Amino acid sequence: MLNDSKHTDYLKDYYRNWIFVYKEGAIKDVTLAKYHMSLAWLERLAPDLRLCDVTRISYQQIINEYAKTHERQTTMDFHHQLKGAILDAVDEGLIARDPTRKVIIKGKTPAQKKIKYLNQFEMHTLLKSLKLGENASWDWFILLVAKTGMRFSEALAITPRDFDFAHQIISVSKTWNYKSGGGFAPTKNKSSVRKIQIDWQVVMQFAALVKDLPPDRPIFVKENAKIYNSTINDILERYCQRLKIPVISVHGLRHTHASILLFAGVSIASVARRLGHASMTTTQKTYLHIIQELENQDIDLIMRSLSNLM
Repeated sequence: MLNDSKHTDYLKDYYRNWIFVYKEGAIKDVTLAKYHMSLAWLERLAPDLRLCDVTRISYQQIINEYAKTHERQTTMDFHHQLKGAILDAVDEGLIARDPTRKVIIKGKTPAQKKIKYLNQFEMHTLLKSLKLGENASWDWFILLVAKTGMRFSEALAITPRDFDFAHQIISVSKTWNYKSGGGFAPTKNKSSVRKIQIDWQVVMQFAALVKDLPPDRPIFVKENAKIYNSTINDILERYCQRLKIPVISVHGLRHTHASILLFAGVSIASVARRLGHASMTTTQKTYLHIIQELENQDIDLIMRSLSNLM
């Protein structure tokens, strides 16, 4: 396929074939989807650009057009995904010189992002209102995420065997590939494989829930059922509106879990391990405003303690 490429071929066609040859079956589906998204943008921005006409200027124009509607980091990712294919085309003599050299990456100013989370009272109000029947339901799912801080796909993959009730532990070692038809999949990164300590109340509740369920089947995934993140978000939104508390998503439950721990004085290192972050830097960046708020409280405490020495 690529062997038959000519310098007069369209860049978009070469890139499509390159993805098929080098990426399909070699990377995760979620990453592959990003390459296909880049292809869609390339087809939109440069539908008639041939390999022989790819120059530094034409390539920079593609990047500039993409940057008009995307933040700088997203534009950088788009550039890297195109660059791999273009450099191969250069090596094969289809493009005269590397057009990606000295490219200027632009992008929209990032929107100010403030994570949404509930305070401890609001979380308590939400969890008290859940309808926890004898059978697994999305209310049970909400409880699990709220009490563990697991990612959506991690919680979907939890089976009865993942619980160690005697030691009050849940093992996270896989995810559920809900976006591509189901099935177990690897975790986001190595740090995501972890053991999460759970409180005695969760132990008692889930021990009763899973006692008669198949040990290696996901608790919340029904046979051949399609799962959408929006389904659980809608349930959660209705609860929040009825209880008159801030509306959050399932991912907001993860943020709530982390923020409650941080406000309780749990170290950033421990929170990072519990969430399965690859490094503490991720935790610090994500919860920067909470950490700053805690530091301000510390300063007030320090000042009061010092003033009492006189």
